[in-house]
Amino acid sequence: MKREDCEALDREDPLRPFREQFELPAGLIYLDGNSLGALPRATAARLAEVTRREWGQDLIGSWNRNGWVDIPQRVGDKIGRLIGAAPGQTVAADSTSINVYKALSAALKLQPQRRVIVSERGNFPTDLYIAEGLIAQLGGGYQLRLIDSPEDLPAALDASVAVVMLTHVNYRSGRLWDLAATTQAVHGAGALMLWDLAHSAGAVPLAVDDAGADFAVGCGYKYLNGGPGAPAFLYVAQRHQHAATPLSGWFGHAAPFAFETGYRPAEGIARWLCGTPSVLAMSALEVGVDLLLEASMAQLRAKSLRQCELFLFLVASQCKDCGLQLASPSDAARRGSQICLSHEQAWPIMQALIAQGVVGDFRAPDVLRFGFTPLYTRYCDVWDAVAVLSRVMRQEIWRRPEYQTRLVVT
Repeated sequence: MKREDCEALDREDPLRPFREQFELPAGLIYLDGNSLGALPRATAARLAEVTRREWGQDLIGSWNRNGWVDIPQRVGDKIGRLIGAAPGQTVAADSTSINVYKALSAALKLQPQRRVIVSERGNFPTDLYIAEGLIAQLGGGYQLRLIDSPEDLPAALDASVAVVMLTHVNYRSGRLWDLAATTQAVHGAGALMLWDLAHSAGAVPLAVDDAGADFAVGCGYKYLNGGPGAPAFLYVAQRHQHAATPLSGWFGHAAPFAFETGYRPAEGIARWLCGTPSVLAMSALEVGVDLLLEASMAQLRAKSLRQCELFLFLVASQCKDCGLQLASPSDAARRGSQICLSHEQAWPIMQALIAQGVVGDFRAPDVLRFGFTPLYTRYCDVWDAVAVLSRVMRQEIWRRPEYQTRLVVT
């Protein structure tokens, strides 16, 4: 394998035209799209249109004239296409944390005789924090039961379990759960299934309807390229949409502009809305989602798998004896679109890489995380990134004092 081979792969790549639709700084290899997606070129123009014309000229009339009032459902249905959900089951709204709260609360109410939430000790912390806070709020013997691996799940499922909450692609390792088989096992125990798709949506093929998922959440700023702090999404299977959501805000009311004193929930997925949507943020998210919908998810996944395998091959050949250990599953079918390596000096190594123009990220305590976003990551980027990694390791560039200071955001 030579760099020329990677250039040939790039020339033959059916997804190649998409790279030109993103703003990417010259000379930078960006392998952190699983933390913050790159900026689509069309986003700035869309936001300018929303601010100058829709807000600036049409003013409050834009809620009707330009469809602002319907944007949570419109963008939600588009995200639904990416996650395998039929229309009317997904909304873009709030943050992942708030949507976890909504879904967990509803799941517990749907299972009144059960008091246990099962999750993974290595789950993304916000999911666990929300579960802990909800349990403290409810009292009454509710419990969070944590498992350490997929192999532990069967033993954790008993008649006390109300809901299982798992992240489909683990943020720290990239390990991929079997969506359908896991959901089936959870249902077999009489529990409900809540999936966090933050590291899956837009990166791996998903079929939440076919899998029988009950609830799903995810964020809009990773593979959906919606921008920093972009709105999240919430999927509620149609059979559960009658459930009471704990946040009964006015946008979830049956007639928000009737201004009734008492709450009367809307029908369907609309009742899962709460407050007024952020139109600017939703508009930016819609651009990123629309761009993804132009691509073939099968081609995205195939390229992701090939790039991850290439990265591992190059690391094994160019970084041998550098102390880097694979922290992701070795089986490509059990990984999302990221590769994680562990090293006791992961923090300064990543800072040295970033200074050399290769942007990944660090996850405590010792993980170097590299995300592969096939819409704009090239095969030659993979080659060049590993070349820089090899140089940083073999020349011990990471030992320089300027790479030792910890920053707030890692």
